[in-house]
Amino acid sequence: MKDILERLVNGELNIEEAENILKSENILEFDDIAKYDIKRSQRTGFSEAIFAYSKDYDDLLLIIKRYLENNDDDLIITKLSFERYERILDDLGKDSFIFEYNKRAQILVIRKQQKQKEIIAKVGIITAGTSDINVAEEARVIVEEGGCEAITSYDIGVAGIHRLFPQIAYMIKQGVRVLIVCAGMEGALPSVVAGLVDVPVIGVPTSVGYGVGEGGRVALDAMLQSCAPGIAVVNIDNGFGAGVFALTIVNSD
Repeated sequence: MKDILERLVNGELNIEEAENILKSENILEFDDIAKYDIKRSQRTGFSEAIFAYSKDYDDLLLIIKRYLENNDDDLIITKLSFERYERILDDLGKDSFIFEYNKRAQILVIRKQQKQKEIIAKVGIITAGTSDINVAEEARVIVEEGGCEAITSYDIGVAGIHRLFPQIAYMIKQGVRVLIVCAGMEGALPSVVAGLVDVPVIGVPTSVGYGVGEGGRVALDAMLQSCAPGIAVVNIDNGFGAGVFALTIVNSD
């Protein structure tokens, strides 16, 4: 990118030519089934991930192979069932790369080599109930992949709110820069947490619930309607989005 900008400043390229070069270098096309944004990490600080859900398995495998052939960065695959993970292991060869699969979060990280990462910040991750842990674990994998230490505390929701206070106090004492709070049912926990802390809170509504709360819409609406300041809300079950947003916050300084 620096070379292209220098050529633009020196008059060797016009704006349209520079734009076309940047666009062409950003996209890696896989047999017309996918266009992978290989320069996303340089622009945003976090590489693009593959969303596995609903993709044909053969297409998914081809995307993974082409990415690994053309990129040295770690590869993240989200919403990947355990059965598909086992097929990927068989097709790629379990000794060909470093595979780290979180069964609860249904997320896979494929590495070409193990890298020692310097911890850039601490992020707190909280769930209202045990049923929300799968979403929280997705967020945890993402923030750790981005170089943060995740401090977690699960099942401390408003049904037994006395459990919350010592965990919040511990996380603040540890210096967390942001809190990710996952909750289903009535979705009240992020509002409670935001009223207790002076760091940003990311509310993650989960699809845990029944009756009017089924599917997570009540939790989503409650978090969006919160009267406590300092809350941002991502989509239902979007632990990945919460993790990336937390990284955006800690990397903003």
